[in-house]
Amino acid sequence: MRKIIKLVLIVVWMGIIFSFSNDTGEVSTKKSDGIIIRTVETFLSRDLNSLEKEKWIKYLVVPVRKTAHLFVYLVLGMLIISFCQEFGEINNKMVLLALFLAFLYALSDEIHQMLVPGRSGQFSDVFLDTVGSFMGIISYRLVYNKLRKEDLDE
Repeated sequence: MRKIIKLVLIVVWMGIIFSFSNDTGEVSTKKSDGIIIRTVETFLSRDLNSLEKEKWIKYLVVPVRKTAHLFVYLVLGMLIISFCQEFGEINNKMVLLALFLAFLYALSDEIHQMLVPGRSGQFSDVFLDTVGSFMGIISYRLVYNKLRKEDLDE
């Protein structure tokens, strides 16, 4: 049953990533810009004028979008390695398999974006997504190994 739940979580998370990628360029930009403006206005405790909004968006749009890539794929990497762990102890081959699966999804995601109006697929994003997945896989493995060691020590 745990395998099925973990597989469903992976598919749901991939669906969330797909839905973000399915946004047109205009919709995606509005979402990013809106997050930036709401965050800055909350942090500064005041409304920004239009010139300030443009300035903050220009300054933060790339870091915010790239951080989003890292985060969603970090979670995907954790979900995939967690599913793989259901089939045996986490080892280097399992890590490589999980990373390869995340890479394939990142690649398919960027290809998909090339078909969405106003969007483009970028290999640099595939790389960033793969790095995020690797960070998630390694984080999961480190926590898993630490918890396993503590269980053995008791």
